[in-house]
Amino acid sequence: MKIKLKPFDSLISFFYPRLCPACSSILQHHERVICLDCQLHLPETDFHEVDNKQLEHVFAGRVEVAKVASLFSYKKGNRIQKLLHNLKYNGQYELGVFLGEYYGKILAQQSWISSIDLILPIPLHPKKEKQRGYNQSEAIVRGLSQATGIPYRTDILLRTTHTGTQTKKSRFSRWENVKEVFCISDPERIHEQRVIICDDVLTTGATMEAAVHKVQEAKSGEVFVIALATTQG
Repeated sequence: MKIKLKPFDSLISFFYPRLCPACSSILQHHERVICLDCQLHLPETDFHEVDNKQLEHVFAGRVEVAKVASLFSYKKGNRIQKLLHNLKYNGQYELGVFLGEYYGKILAQQSWISSIDLILPIPLHPKKEKQRGYNQSEAIVRGLSQATGIPYRTDILLRTTHTGTQTKKSRFSRWENVKEVFCISDPERIHEQRVIICDDVLTTGATMEAAVHKVQEAKSGEVFVIALATTQG
């Protein structure tokens, strides 16, 4: 079925075409955020379906988590790296919601997801969030929530300290940089609750580990770790 555009919309599309954030091709009218070709070739993993040792070893002996899951493989120059760069640095909030919803529809088919009570995004420091305009992890979590029906909160797990970029730091340096940057504003809200903590990319796991510690200190139930993408594997 052809979608008929209003003359003004057609004019806008002519001068300012919507571009795929992964390959920069012009999006067709039926393509929402990413072109269909890129959607078909996103580097997906099966880390949400199986107990994957490559992801679990990131936290082994450091913090106890019920499950570690990730949908995409993150490598320099691949489609997901380009998408997440646009999400974080080019103001494309809706891209995060779209990717979260995409992942959420897949997770909704997993039996373990039905036991989750609440989703918490890894927070940004208020100063950094103000500079960026939004938290990319919150955008992803919003999409996850829409697809799974699991509620999410952005006012429970908070970041109290502004830290610099983690990109070139070792795992130990990353841990030293983030181990005391989080706090829980409302411990009763997550008491004995099964919680997902979600971030955009899982690398060394230092940031996520620090967040899990804080959530568990608040006497939560089981904690599940989800990242949209991972450098592991």
